[in-house]
Amino acid sequence: MSSSVDAGTPEVLSGDDEGPGPDTGDLACDDVVTRFREDVRSGDHWFEALLDAIGRWRSPGEDRNGRRYDYLIAGEAFDWLLLAERLLDEIPEMAPPDEVEALLFHGRWPLDLDDDEFAARLGAAKYSAHLNYVYGVLVEQALQLGVEEEIHKENHASPWGNDLRAQDAMFQRVYGADRLHLRALYYEQTGRMLGDDISLSEWETFVYWLFKQRLKRQDKARVASDTRKGLAQLSRMELAVSERRRGVRLSEDEFSERYVPRTGSSRRAV
Repeated sequence: MSSSVDAGTPEVLSGDDEGPGPDTGDLACDDVVTRFREDVRSGDHWFEALLDAIGRWRSPGEDRNGRRYDYLIAGEAFDWLLLAERLLDEIPEMAPPDEVEALLFHGRWPLDLDDDEFAARLGAAKYSAHLNYVYGVLVEQALQLGVEEEIHKENHASPWGNDLRAQDAMFQRVYGADRLHLRALYYEQTGRMLGDDISLSEWETFVYWLFKQRLKRQDKARVASDTRKGLAQLSRMELAVSERRRGVRLSEDEFSERYVPRTGSSRRAV
C-alpha cells in the first residue's frame, strides 16, 4: 500500500477541529486507520466507528495506490463520503458489503443517527464544511441539471429550436456568462486551467466556485428561486435528500440562514 499525505492542512481539518471525544488527539492518518480497526474489532458498530475516524482525520487530501483523494474542496467543502470510501477500503472483511454499498452509492445509513450525533462525531468544522459541500456542490449540480432540462423542454416546444446547446445556455442563464468566459474568470481568480478532460475533483471544485459566484451576483429573491429549483431537482433524482441520509435538513430556510444574510448580500461560505 502506498500513500502520500498532503502536508498543508487547512484550518477545517486542523487540530482545532474537535472530534467525537476528549481522547481523539491529533492523530496521523495511519493512526486513525489503526484506531478505526480496533474500534470495530472491539464491538463498535462499523458506521459509528467510521464517523469517529472521520472526526479524527486531519489530512485534506492524499495520493494513495495511484489515486488522488481530495476530501476538502477549495479549503471549505468537505466530501465525507469520499473519505468514508477510503477508510472502508481498510476493513473490507469487517463491514457488511451490502451496507457499505448502500452507504457509498446510495447514501443510505445502516444506523438511524440523528443530526446532532452525526455533527458531533464529525466535529464542528467538518460538519460546517459538509454543509458547504451539500449546498455548494450537490445542490448546485442539481440546479444546473434542472435548468438544462428546462432548456431542453423549451427547445422542444419551439418550432425554431435554439442555436445554443443546453449546457452553454444553462451557464448563461444561471451565472450570467457563457462557459468560456466563466472558465477564463476561474483561471484568472484561481490560477487553475480547466482542460477538455477534467477529473471529478476538478469539476467539483469548479462547481463550488460557480456556486460562490452565483451567490455574489444574484439578488436575494433569485438566490431563493434557484435554491428551490436545485432542491426540487435533487429530490426528483432521489439523491438522499432525507436528513437520515445526508445528516442535514435540506431546505430553502436552512440555506438562507446559512448563506443569505438579511441585508441581501450573500454570506461567504465557511
